[in-house]
Amino acid sequence: MKAPAALAALLLVCAAVPAAAQGTHPRPEETEVWKPVPAVVTPGRTDLGAPSDAIVLFDGKDESQWVSADDHTPADWDVHDGVLTVSKKAGNIETKRSFTNYQIHLEWKVPSGITGSGQARGNSGLFLASTGPGDDGYEIQILDSYKNSTYVNGQAAAIYKQYPPLVNAMRPPGEWNVYDVVWTAPTFNADGSLKSPAYVTAFQNGVLVQDHVALLGPTLYIGKPHYAPHGPEPIKLQAHGDPSAPISFRNIWVRVLPDTAQAHMP
Repeated sequence: MKAPAALAALLLVCAAVPAAAQGTHPRPEETEVWKPVPAVVTPGRTDLGAPSDAIVLFDGKDESQWVSADDHTPADWDVHDGVLTVSKKAGNIETKRSFTNYQIHLEWKVPSGITGSGQARGNSGLFLASTGPGDDGYEIQILDSYKNSTYVNGQAAAIYKQYPPLVNAMRPPGEWNVYDVVWTAPTFNADGSLKSPAYVTAFQNGVLVQDHVALLGPTLYIGKPHYAPHGPEPIKLQAHGDPSAPISFRNIWVRVLPDTAQAHMP
């Protein structure tokens, strides 16, 4: 009877020793996460290439998702053959909706045969959050930067006057350029002080041009940027006053980020 009792005691001691000490390995199941299950998103659900959960901001037909940035009257740019072309007389346009964090896809083209140089050559801008009239907000530059010299923090794909692009991925005039941008809005404390800055990751024509950069505040033409508290804001497209021929847009859609973002109708 003594032998079985000794064996039982030995088994109890072994059970108390961790698996690693016994020379065994963790099971793969121990690091598997099964829930929550990510939502299903179907890529390219339309001829625009918009994912199934996207809000289409321009489908080639009308400007129903846009208003004048100055007075919120209906947008009055030129829609033709599936393309939206800037009207410099009509001024900037912005979305009816306001957004917090999102992913945006936008295609733009500088007209072939464009003239001018520097900033006066196909100038426009994608304002990821429009914080007021005019050119107030956070701008990623749109410009003909194909063999066109200007200050590098003002060329295409620059966060205007803050970050030059990592590379110049510009296509020649007459060809479509593609921006894919992830915008993370700034957050503010109850007293209005900055809690976390805005961040931008951007690709131009499939090439990384901004790598999760922390913005210093809204982009300014003159002076140093600084933050002022704000909430969800519209997305704005610029009708720049330079004398060159206006640029065009197509295939614009946005995905509200499901974890922290919200989209609000006015």
